[in-house]
Amino acid sequence: MSNGSDAAGVGTGTAGIGIGKGSMGYNEPSSKRQALVYGQSAQRHANPWVRRGLLAVLVIAIGGYYVADPDRFQSIVQSVTGSAPKQAARGAAAAPPVRVAAANVQDVPVMVRTIGTVLAKSTVTIKSQVDGPLLSAPFKEGQMVKKGDLLFQIDPAPFDAALRQAQAQVERDKAQLASAQADADRAVMLAQRGIVSEQQRDQLVAAAKALVATIAADQAAVERSQLNLDYTTIRSPINGKTGPIIVYPGNQVHASDANGLITINEIQPVMISFDLPQGDLPQLQDRMREGKLVADVAVRNDVASAVKAPGTDIPVKIDFVGNVVDDKTGTIELRATFDNPDLRLVPGELVDVSVRLATLNQTITVPREGVNIGQNGNYVFVLDADNRAQMHPVTVLYQDQSIAALGSGVKPGDRIVTDGQLRVTPGAKVVVTQPDNSGGQAQNSGNLPNASVSQPPETAKVSDPPPVRPGTEATAAAGRGG
Repeated sequence: MSNGSDAAGVGTGTAGIGIGKGSMGYNEPSSKRQALVYGQSAQRHANPWVRRGLLAVLVIAIGGYYVADPDRFQSIVQSVTGSAPKQAARGAAAAPPVRVAAANVQDVPVMVRTIGTVLAKSTVTIKSQVDGPLLSAPFKEGQMVKKGDLLFQIDPAPFDAALRQAQAQVERDKAQLASAQADADRAVMLAQRGIVSEQQRDQLVAAAKALVATIAADQAAVERSQLNLDYTTIRSPINGKTGPIIVYPGNQVHASDANGLITINEIQPVMISFDLPQGDLPQLQDRMREGKLVADVAVRNDVASAVKAPGTDIPVKIDFVGNVVDDKTGTIELRATFDNPDLRLVPGELVDVSVRLATLNQTITVPREGVNIGQNGNYVFVLDADNRAQMHPVTVLYQDQSIAALGSGVKPGDRIVTDGQLRVTPGAKVVVTQPDNSGGQAQNSGNLPNASVSQPPETAKVSDPPPVRPGTEATAAAGRGG
């Protein structure tokens, strides 16, 4: 008994000593460690054919399941690997949605567009030609007036008095002329008899002639006084629209006032002035000789442009082409005269002007959005029968805000990609969509599979906890404590 216990004690002591050595950083000899590692490796690689056999059995089982139900096998693989969304995304990227439009053949007017300015046919600044107090202005500011209408009345009293004075001077000089003429006649008769010397005769005749000239000067003074009196009544020299009154009644006006009394603009008709590049001058001159040079004028108004209907532009015949090209801008001035019956155009207003230079007859046209610019020039994407986009270089003859006239590269009826070109590559297949008339969204055109729109799942409702009966909480707490 004692020996066994001693052996056990020794073993325990040995273990205790070993543990103590390990805890104190004691390392065993390298020969023992290598033997231990080699032994474990031999146990891991003792029988590799067993693992290979198990792997072969697993492969045969998977292959048999795939042969029996391939669809089910594919769905399991996709659910495990999560490759279905990625494949769908790659498929969508490979066939991007686009909008298309057919190439048409039509007559295309070649238009040049610019901004014009409305000018008054004539502008008159009314000024006073005499000095005096302004009595009245019997019109309203902004009123349409006609030629001869009364505008201002200056006090005529001083000018009326001056007129009467001039007339009286004429009568006085006429009386003196009659007396002088009688003296001259007598002197001539007496000189023939030798009673009066020739010198006296000549003096009397000269005095009579001088009075004739004096009467002529007096008559001119009368006419001048009449003019001054007439100038006190100021009338409109043209048909037009009055502006704001510069000098109001009660003020003293002078003939030297620079600003005048009021300004009148003749706005029926008006002129529309605009400039075009000098490169268009030959075509402008040709159409001018043919009498077909017409400008389409549109009022620059945000509200009007929002509700503008086709054909609402005002056609105005161009009747003036400038005789000099501006060397600073390289443009030439043109003017068109418009009757302006409803006074819609006002001097100084800006308008949009379009001038037709020529017409391209039976030209292939596509939407402007379908024409792209590349390193080698303009090109379009044309879809073939398989909805594959083919890049076609094109020659653009003319384009405006909506269409582009092409000279080559497209045939009538070709389907041109007008939207979604950024995702299109030459030769790649695309999906054609068309705009929805109701809301502007793309709808399925037959090339996309019908996709059902899933409704969002309802939010899970969190149920209220069941009511705790009296004593239950204490029992549960006691259970947890036990």
